[in-house]
Amino acid sequence: MDVARQAIAAGDPDSARRRAAAAGRNLLQPVINATGVLLHTNLGRSPVALGSSGTAYANLELDLEDGRRGSRQDRAAPLLARSCGAEAAMVVNNCAAAVVLVLAALAVGRGVVVSRGELVEIGGGFRIPEVLEQSGARLVEVGTTNRTRLGDYQRAVDETDADVALVLKVHASNYRITGFTEEVAVDALATIDRPVVADIGSGLLDATTPWLGAGPPAWLAGEPAARQTLAAGADLVTFSGDKLLGGPQAGVIAGRAELVAACSGHPLARALRPGGLVLSALQAVALAYLRRDGDAIPFWRMATTPVEVLRRRATALGVGRPVECSAVTGGGTLPGVEIPSAGVAVAGDHAATLRAGARPIVARVDDGVTVCDLRTVDPSDDAVLAEALAAAADGPRSGDGAEATPPSLSR
Repeated sequence: MDVARQAIAAGDPDSARRRAAAAGRNLLQPVINATGVLLHTNLGRSPVALGSSGTAYANLELDLEDGRRGSRQDRAAPLLARSCGAEAAMVVNNCAAAVVLVLAALAVGRGVVVSRGELVEIGGGFRIPEVLEQSGARLVEVGTTNRTRLGDYQRAVDETDADVALVLKVHASNYRITGFTEEVAVDALATIDRPVVADIGSGLLDATTPWLGAGPPAWLAGEPAARQTLAAGADLVTFSGDKLLGGPQAGVIAGRAELVAACSGHPLARALRPGGLVLSALQAVALAYLRRDGDAIPFWRMATTPVEVLRRRATALGVGRPVECSAVTGGGTLPGVEIPSAGVAVAGDHAATLRAGARPIVARVDDGVTVCDLRTVDPSDDAVLAEALAAAADGPRSGDGAEATPPSLSR
């Protein structure tokens, strides 16, 4: 601001305007995601529409029945518990926080058994052993990188000096190990005389999601879901809100009521609690699950749009050249899985121009061709996208002769 004032005082108002515009563009604002990455971490992962209570005062911690102070965990959390068949649930600000809180509340100073094949590193360099250390729990490693058996867990629990508080199973959501491998399923772990906590990470709430068409898409095969994991015998599950759940950034702890209560009563719970805007958005998502209305959740609506519909939209844009492409879920979920998609391609690298528009558009460039994948573009934004592409390419319309081959993804 001081620099802008100096520019005005020096008789250079244009410089001041440029600086003000640059500052404005650095603010949070809506963008069009044309990358084909459904859960784009740089774009906030899952697209979310705030509930109506997010725009005014809300009964965040007020019991409207008796007028007394209540708990913010009495809103979205019970809806999520019901949605995944849990006795109780609570919400914190992300999945890593959920794991830290569970371990701090249930295993401080004691051992937590984890397979060596599940000592994962999540985004930002956070590693399960370091999370365990910060919680005050003690890591008890069992098995090997590629093979862990039920007997490995049982021996660790039987060792009196291990003082095991619980068994932690961590879903390898952002990578895959194939070949000579073996892991222990939750139903087998549930036979051990210790609580089983399953960190399913990606946040698939129910294996039957999203209740559209002929059932769950093939690309979800093998992804653990909260409802089915609890039914298999897990005492608690932890998962993200802004991934396959399709909600805002949050972490959910769901399962046995007494264990959730122990987490809720821990001093860290207040430091890790989410705000009203997050809970409002999460409440709207949870209600959509209870209505079994996958179309009301933007992520699932985009992810399950038939590719034929995307092809028609690509042709209707009337700019560039319609192309076949592959979308991905992104956000550290379903590694290696691609979803058939369609979009448009325009010769040349126009990524910076598209980002600089009044409504920023984030596209990708493959081999000198700008590609906009329509799986991640809401149909209501098609007109804006078409106009921006035409302007960026200096007005070429459909059939302009740009040679664009179906792009390959390396995201």
